[in-house]
Amino acid sequence: MKKTWINIFIGCLVSILLACGKKSPEPGGGVTPIPPTPVPPVVGTNDVDFWLTKGDGSVLLAKQSTVLSFGAVANANSYIDVDSVQAFQTVDGFGYTLTGGSAYVINRMSASEKAALLTELFGNASNSIGISYLRISIGASDLNATVFSYDDVPAGQTDPTLANFTLAPDKADVIPLLKEILTINPAIKIMATPWSPPAWMKDNGSSKGGSLQTQYYDAYAKYFVKYIQQMKVEGITIDAVCPQNEPLNPDNNPSLLMTAPQQITFIKNNLGPAFQAAAITTKIIAYDHNCDRSDYPIAVLNDAAARAYIDGSAFHLYAGDITVLSSVHSLFPDKNVYFTEQYTSSTGGFGGDLKWHLKNVLIGSMRNYSKVALEWNLANDPSFGPHTPGGCTTCKGALTIGGAVTRNVAYYIIAHAAKFVPAGSVRIGSNISGNLQNVAFKTPSGKKVLIVENDGAADETFNIRFNNKWTTTTLAAGAVGTYVW
Repeated sequence: MKKTWINIFIGCLVSILLACGKKSPEPGGGVTPIPPTPVPPVVGTNDVDFWLTKGDGSVLLAKQSTVLSFGAVANANSYIDVDSVQAFQTVDGFGYTLTGGSAYVINRMSASEKAALLTELFGNASNSIGISYLRISIGASDLNATVFSYDDVPAGQTDPTLANFTLAPDKADVIPLLKEILTINPAIKIMATPWSPPAWMKDNGSSKGGSLQTQYYDAYAKYFVKYIQQMKVEGITIDAVCPQNEPLNPDNNPSLLMTAPQQITFIKNNLGPAFQAAAITTKIIAYDHNCDRSDYPIAVLNDAAARAYIDGSAFHLYAGDITVLSSVHSLFPDKNVYFTEQYTSSTGGFGGDLKWHLKNVLIGSMRNYSKVALEWNLANDPSFGPHTPGGCTTCKGALTIGGAVTRNVAYYIIAHAAKFVPAGSVRIGSNISGNLQNVAFKTPSGKKVLIVENDGAADETFNIRFNNKWTTTTLAAGAVGTYVW
């Protein structure tokens, strides 16, 4: 009996010890500690939303789950300071050129697929990228299937009264698609630019090269007026025009050589007065070519009579440096600058194009006072068509459409801004920190948006500081992040 009570006592003692978590029996006679009950980690409040695209394509415009909280705990990381007190230009938007070829391939989609794609591109839903600006061609660009103007006549004939003017060539694809886009985003801004006047107006009688004959300057100005007025009848408002796409490139098809003195004369004596007489408020934007020839827009803007009609000047970056936009802006601070075209090539790599275009086209143009940042072609087919005979054969659209929709690098380049920085946003202050190229904005709703591209070869951990508090984040080499708070 005594032994039994002792056994009972020992058994109770072991049970008490086990219940207290001291030891647990292990097969074979050993003991192992019982793990403590896990304590849930303290999770801070997320103050900053972070959207990421990596240069290797493994992450594409994806919202990250990383918690980014503003605080004031010191660390050794570099800082990007965002200063909303510093205010620069107001943004008109981000987007592409809706070429005739783009409209053609999009219109060949099924009705349901097209509707879903247009909502994704131009809507403001959570799964949309919010394109807010489009550039279109007046007549054909080189990314139309055929060359045309709105007043083509048989060889040897002319039409100085524009009796044969018609928008019919664009009524198959471009105009109907623009109408659908406007139902999704009625506020989208549209810039229109010709690649060539009608061939009968030119000194070589060809769609390619040549110059506008002075005897047709007045007729060509009226051509612009008719275009704007008839597009308005279609329900399409043209916010701005350039007199000529790439006026120093007569080698495309179509194309036109228009020197700075010729553009000055045309604007001050013909186009400007014609707009004024017709009560047209569409902006006139000079130049629209590369950053290596700042002498061209400067010459045009230096002419007081032409300058009176001009809103600003437009640039591409197939040559030169993006800082030229600031140089022109500093000379004419009351005139705007626009970045209107840069293409991605069929031979380019995703990572290299992402880095270069973010640094130069998106961040670079915005830091140098541009009101828009536009990539080139919105969409084409898997063979990089349609295009004219002699047109670009390597221009890769933001979308490839052929049975399915492929989103190419230009889609993500623009989406990292367009989705978060609506028209009416204002660029605000931010400093370049080492390899971290960046630009910041304040949106009309008061949100702050910081776009950062890691231009280095290694991952970078850094602080985003605003109002004397900061949060720490890491960006992979070659990646782009958009931060919103």
